[in-house]
Amino acid sequence: MQSRPLGKSALSVSPIGSGLWGMGAWTGSNDADSLRALQLSLDLGCTFYDSAWAYGSGRSDTLLGQLVKNNPSKRPIVASKIPPKNMKWPTSPSDTIDDVFPVDHIIEYAERIRTALQVDTLDVLQFHGWEDAWTTSPTFERAVHELKSRRLTRAFGISLNRLQSSNGIRAVQTGLVDCVQVVYNIFDQAAADELFPLCLKHNVGVIARCPLDDGSLGGKLTVNTTFPADDWRARYFTPEKLPEIVRRANAIQAILPPGLSLPEAALRFVLSHPAVSTTIAGMRQESHVKSNIAAANAGPLDRPLLTQLESHRWDRT
Repeated sequence: MQSRPLGKSALSVSPIGSGLWGMGAWTGSNDADSLRALQLSLDLGCTFYDSAWAYGSGRSDTLLGQLVKNNPSKRPIVASKIPPKNMKWPTSPSDTIDDVFPVDHIIEYAERIRTALQVDTLDVLQFHGWEDAWTTSPTFERAVHELKSRRLTRAFGISLNRLQSSNGIRAVQTGLVDCVQVVYNIFDQAAADELFPLCLKHNVGVIARCPLDDGSLGGKLTVNTTFPADDWRARYFTPEKLPEIVRRANAIQAILPPGLSLPEAALRFVLSHPAVSTTIAGMRQESHVKSNIAAANAGPLDRPLLTQLESHRWDRT
């Protein structure tokens, strides 16, 4: 795959990245299967892997560390996230940055993640949640300075709360942020309104997450789909929400040309935006690895189809 620059950082990343949330924290995950899928993705040209300490209390970071150890000559680009000290998601404007990301907490978890990933320096380290009001606190600048002066990470980023893409605009303008991670897909297009143009202006990389809207655009949901009670998807795909999700997904499928599947269209839609450096998708199974990488290699969608897909924007609260 042809790589893309991750903003002003010195890093170049594959357009499709592997997101390890499912491997670390979803029901039905199997470490052996996950490692096989990770290895296949690396062999097929994926170079970017996004993890977080919260994905199984270090489980996904440890899996990714095994991939790094097993491939000393390929050296995948690794990214992870520091959990909020109060372990509250999403972050709240009522909390200060010293409540959520004090410097000692940041350094502690940066060291934990570095050890789990088996690297001397992380490629990308992100705050797992963000409030733009924190940009005025001296703690923010000090934290970024400490991470880089101690060579704990090459690039620093923030992972924005769902449905709050504009809640990173002030951080981007500070110049302290190398990349932002944000939800962006056919349904949730809000990031393209203000955030993406600003990222292009300031040369800040964009890691687009949830390109399949956590499965809504995967082409497999029906109104009868259920998940185990302890799986977060049971709360996301509730019986009350499913019919509307399925209806909207089917409406998109109906406008796609023959041979173009819904998940492929969804991935290529995200990668067609010039601000997007990479999009991270769950690839727990080898079949997912092959299809996702094939979609990335197929290139951007043509403008007429993109215009049609843009009309399926779904602004939720």
